[in-house]
Amino acid sequence: MGFFDRFSAKKSTSAPASANGSDATHAAIAASAAAASSSPASPAPAVGSVKALLETAREKLTAKDLPAAVALYEDVLASSAGDRPDVLVAISGDLGSHGHVNEIIELVAPRYDAERHGPATGLNLLQAYLAVRNPDAAQHVLDILFGLQRPELEQRLYGFSNAIAEMIAAPHAAPPPGVVGGAAVGADAPKVALVSISKPIWFYGLEAMATQLLPSKEGHLRRIAFAQLALPNYPDLVAAMKKPEDELGRLSRALPLWLAEAFYFSPSYHPVAAVAVMNPPDGAPAHLMIFGAEWTTENLRQLVDTSGNGLDFIVTGALRVHAGDYEALLRVWEVKTFRERKTFTARWTPATADEALARLHGDVRAYMEWSPDSAAFAYVPTAKPRAWLDTLGGSLGLFLVEKNIIPLAAISPSAEVLAHATQHAAAGEAASFAFLTTRARIAHVDAAVVVSGDVTLARSPLVNEAKKIFV
Repeated sequence: MGFFDRFSAKKSTSAPASANGSDATHAAIAASAAAASSSPASPAPAVGSVKALLETAREKLTAKDLPAAVALYEDVLASSAGDRPDVLVAISGDLGSHGHVNEIIELVAPRYDAERHGPATGLNLLQAYLAVRNPDAAQHVLDILFGLQRPELEQRLYGFSNAIAEMIAAPHAAPPPGVVGGAAVGADAPKVALVSISKPIWFYGLEAMATQLLPSKEGHLRRIAFAQLALPNYPDLVAAMKKPEDELGRLSRALPLWLAEAFYFSPSYHPVAAVAVMNPPDGAPAHLMIFGAEWTTENLRQLVDTSGNGLDFIVTGALRVHAGDYEALLRVWEVKTFRERKTFTARWTPATADEALARLHGDVRAYMEWSPDSAAFAYVPTAKPRAWLDTLGGSLGLFLVEKNIIPLAAISPSAEVLAHATQHAAAGEAASFAFLTTRARIAHVDAAVVVSGDVTLARSPLVNEAKKIFV
């Protein structure tokens, strides 16, 4: 998909309110197309010329020459080609993926006609207005999009509805979930920080065995990031983020950890898992972030910019639960073009979780042409993924506490995490490693939990050596 996604809408003659008193959002979103059609259009450049102009503008954006890119976009938009849906999507997508949301509003909003231009640009504008913290304008676009009555879009639109509601309820708070760092909201606003986990979470603490447990990473590797999943329709996000994590929050972080873990044991990939932490401005303790809407390509761009060596692919998605029925959606994005290449879905109940999650994991591996690497530790996808996700989620929480990123009160009780790790410690080598590092972290961060006692582990020379590290 393009930057902010794809939606169409019905015409509206009402103009959205301006953002924070600025004239950046003065344009009427749908009404201006009629006015534009009343004046003679400039001749359309040849198809090849339009493509060349857009590509040149994209190069200017990459070179951080925004004025030159805007001048090229204005040339295209002044011609009859500027009324083409694909042109508006490309311009808004490229501007958004480089973080220039005000320019999306200034250039695209006056020309957008939902019935004529289709779905993509509508969501681009919606998320641009969210990024500049203009809930009135965002609500205007959202109403148009809901008017489409497209069932396949409904869940995502409700996610944006929640983000707008949070913004209205707390106009000076952090950017809405799903629009991380989208706009400057003042020095007193909470900040969202991304934490990148570059190795299997259970490995930290076993660095002395790196050559035995981890495959070497050499040659040209495909760099892939697995982003924390959004939780659309999650009730009262602000209050929830101040409480210890619950099952859904833990799963939203554990699923990308599980996928990143698998791809670390492939010779073709260098993976990371990206999770988020909210830092309040008043010195209050940080807490785990919950995303109320799926990541936008602006968020993806931020992740790429902070990744050091860049990325080739990013996997985002959402997790929902209703009456005991769970659904996970994953999207594979190609970073070079910021286009969505593939989606995966999985649905399960507590009774069918292992089968559905194993199938989802296998489908992603197959699509990305995953193959196993060779190392002394042979990675094998778990046969009990639901239990393994709880293990990974618990291990991550303790890791973040140990690194003084969040307080102990932000995660599940240590005793419960330890009990779960103990119960599954003998399920395999990775499960034994996870138990050992989990127990060591709890001993370090939570003196109230007793961590002594014999535990049955997998029978393996590598596990025996790992046990010696924690004696």
